[in-house]
Amino acid sequence: MGCSPGDSECLKNEFPQHEVQITKGFWLGQTEVTNEAFDRFQKTSGPADQKQLPKVEVSWDKARKFCEWSGGGLPTEAQWEFAARAGTTTPRYGPLDAVAWYDGNSNGQTHPVASKTPNAWRLYDMLGNVWEWTQDWFQSTYPAGEPQVDPPGPKTGEYRVLRGGAWFNNPINARSSVRVNYQPTNRNVNIGFRCRGETGFP
Repeated sequence: MGCSPGDSECLKNEFPQHEVQITKGFWLGQTEVTNEAFDRFQKTSGPADQKQLPKVEVSWDKARKFCEWSGGGLPTEAQWEFAARAGTTTPRYGPLDAVAWYDGNSNGQTHPVASKTPNAWRLYDMLGNVWEWTQDWFQSTYPAGEPQVDPPGPKTGEYRVLRGGAWFNNPINARSSVRVNYQPTNRNVNIGFRCRGETGFP
């Protein structure tokens, strides 16, 4: 976990590269949560032409509540990166333009989920399209030392962690190890989420 071997674009908060053990199986949403799915949660009905766009402008707490409603929760940082890499150790799980919407190909907007090539575990848009909330509080660097087992992240903090990059970012943000911090009460047009569960989703 952390900076990929040979990646010259890593930021300080992607270090140290370290070993993490994921000991418990989990499900992860194949796509980012869509407007259509979020409308079911809120018992609303949005524009038909936007149903398959990722839900954006949602706070961390609202994302958490949706995931709990669907039978799961937000993924930890470790779960998210494990799923994004899908067995790879490279900065990306495929060629940039094939797997991600970013500032060079997005035309300044989000795109319907699952319209790019998925990773080896058939997860779409793990890089690009919208940033994704994770469960963890942010810490500026990873803890060093012995291999971590199912790390839950810090117990407290000011910011939550976002992963994956978004449609308005440059390529450096569309990498499996990139992580940024954001106020959990804030909402933004480039921030969405996907859910994690132990037994699947209804």
